[in-house]
Amino acid sequence: MTEEQHDPTGLELASEIARAAVESAAYGGVLPEPAPPKPVRRRPRMQEQQRSGAGPDDRDPQLVGDVLDSVIRQRGWQRRISLSMVLRRWPELVGEANAEHSTPVNYADGVLIVDCDSTSWATAMRYAASQIVTTLNHKLGDRTVLRVEFRGPKAPSWKKGLRSVKGQGPRDTYG
Repeated sequence: MTEEQHDPTGLELASEIARAAVESAAYGGVLPEPAPPKPVRRRPRMQEQQRSGAGPDDRDPQLVGDVLDSVIRQRGWQRRISLSMVLRRWPELVGEANAEHSTPVNYADGVLIVDCDSTSWATAMRYAASQIVTTLNHKLGDRTVLRVEFRGPKAPSWKKGLRSVKGQGPRDTYG
């Protein structure tokens, strides 16, 4: 081939190579085996994206309060949160005078435990226990508080030092 006969597309060269390969195979020439095809990795098809319509939808922006309410309901925190809110409003529920001398300290299994300043305040509060339970259940929901226990102050310990004598100490009432 001369320069004038040159094919810029390269089709002539490709056809010559193909003819040579066919001839060598026909006369016992061994062609290299083609490599096995590589497995085609297909990406999972993206399904058509669901779009929001004109009406309200779960994917629409939600109010923070609504989201928190649903989380509280799903986790079962409603009673605990309601109880903590009511216990912060303790003076409003039992009255200012009673609230000054009593403090709610624990709530478990429907029992509210309240510590009082003195045994006399604990006794007085025990008389109003049914009314307090009714008020709390009204604010928290039915049968949230089953019982209220009022405790007086703890007596001081008389066990001091390594060699203390067994017993309760001086027989006196505290509070």
